[in-house]
Amino acid sequence: MLRVGNLQRSIDFYTQVLGMQLLRTSENPEYKYSLAFVGYEGNPAQAEIELTYNWGTDSYEMGTAYGHIALGVPDAYAACEKIKAAGGNVTREAGPVKGGSTVIAFVTDPDGYKIELIQRAEGAAGGGLR
Repeated sequence: MLRVGNLQRSIDFYTQVLGMQLLRTSENPEYKYSLAFVGYEGNPAQAEIELTYNWGTDSYEMGTAYGHIALGVPDAYAACEKIKAAGGNVTREAGPVKGGSTVIAFVTDPDGYKIELIQRAEGAAGGGLR
């Protein structure tokens, strides 16, 4: 996930400059943020980048711009169990995202990088940890 200061400017860059497709967008007025997901060759055939615009914030220091990598998984609860069984560090157990119903979880890699697991709707193709 990358925090961006102008969502449309970023969508234009990733789609027009890098040739990605805008896969989906969402708004969360209660928590004052907007999301756009971009990627190549449709969803979920390839990796996606989540662009997050926090309303009212138009710039970030580069050190705070990086948030986390997001991976689609068929079952976030099962993925957390598999990660823990393999000795991984689950830092946020699977459950609904604040202000929504999408099930997410967070794990941290050995270097401290955060990875979000996003549970995909049943029947969705692709995804990460199985």
